[in-house]
Amino acid sequence: MDITTITSFRPARSRSDLRLDEGEVFIAGGTWLMSEPLPGTTGFVDLTTLDWPEIELTGDGLRVGATCTIARFLAWSEGRAADLPPVPSGWSAAHLVADAAHALLASFKIWNTATVGGNVCRSFAAGAMISLAAALDATAVIWTPDGAERRMPVAEVPTGNGTNVLARGEVLRALEFPASALRSTARLRKIALAELGRSGAVVTGRVDEDGTSVFTLTAATAAPTVLRFAGLPDAATLAAAVGSVSGYYTDPLGSADWRRGVSMEFAERIRAELEEAA
Repeated sequence: MDITTITSFRPARSRSDLRLDEGEVFIAGGTWLMSEPLPGTTGFVDLTTLDWPEIELTGDGLRVGATCTIARFLAWSEGRAADLPPVPSGWSAAHLVADAAHALLASFKIWNTATVGGNVCRSFAAGAMISLAAALDATAVIWTPDGAERRMPVAEVPTGNGTNVLARGEVLRALEFPASALRSTARLRKIALAELGRSGAVVTGRVDEDGTSVFTLTAATAAPTVLRFAGLPDAATLAAAVGSVSGYYTDPLGSADWRRGVSMEFAERIRAELEEAA
């Protein structure tokens, strides 16, 4: 749609260009910013012109630039991007990128524009890249206006459905995924009340090489919920943990009780699959 309040647009070429003037906001893919009126917003500062690397393999794992599009991230995970580093052998959880992308209420055309970082920064409960990042213990690299940076788990960035910890002027620079999580055995399940509706619950589970397990709930709770266990829990232990989580909410796309119920069901299905795969 036309955003009639916008009077300026400037590309960021260096970190010094990230100082926001009054009324300015950052834009990357813009799939949300361009979808509804933005009262009080008068200018966009384009992050894509910083030319951050999309995909980098590091000694610790994977670094994904915040301006990497979902389409490019998906192509990398499926080995369809010859200009990007190949997925290392043993990163069995890389398939979660595709699983998460398909949990996003958006067509492949949106994937070509929407960015990984933008999905995290919008911080909707059903944010698919949040589901992925929380599932694999990704770290958010955040640039602060004073020229420094800070790191925190991506799962702790959203504080509610559409709210987060980012202060004005802070920029999500990258997501860093540890190799240990990428080598895990992992599963993702999602459900929506409508066939093509926004996810009402997304549940992931993984077992790491050391036997520890992690289950995460997104979309069903207003902010990501991460449950950790020393080993793969039995059915009763997992059901009790998922059922007692706070943060299930009601909106037109599902009641809190329904979200709790389907989350418990999916968690058990994933637990059983992980147990069988062990």
